[in-house]
Amino acid sequence: MKIGTTIRGHRLQKGLSQGDIEKKTGLLRCYLSRVENGHTIPSLDTLSKIAQALDLPIAQFFAEDSLNRELNTTKLSDEELRFLTQIRRYSTNLNESDRKLLLAMVKKFAATAVR
Repeated sequence: MKIGTTIRGHRLQKGLSQGDIEKKTGLLRCYLSRVENGHTIPSLDTLSKIAQALDLPIAQFFAEDSLNRELNTTKLSDEELRFLTQIRRYSTNLNESDRKLLLAMVKKFAATAVR
């Protein structure tokens, strides 16, 4: 069980930085980094604070592979997860026509991208 990885995944999925969690919990950013990187295991009290900041039930951190099921995807890099989170955040205000246009533009960019 990788609680730190799960915390990072949910944090990025919600578009939050470690600084945002620091403000909501009072936990230091460097401590959060150590937890996310697996160098420190948080107490249940600390985990409860993090869960509350992420608006998740604490049990979510103990569910086997819960984040991958929730994302319905295989291992995304942190950069990919941040990018998709930003797209999700900004696209919520778009109407259906604008979403279709955005998707068509992304497909066009991807088709012409030089690798």
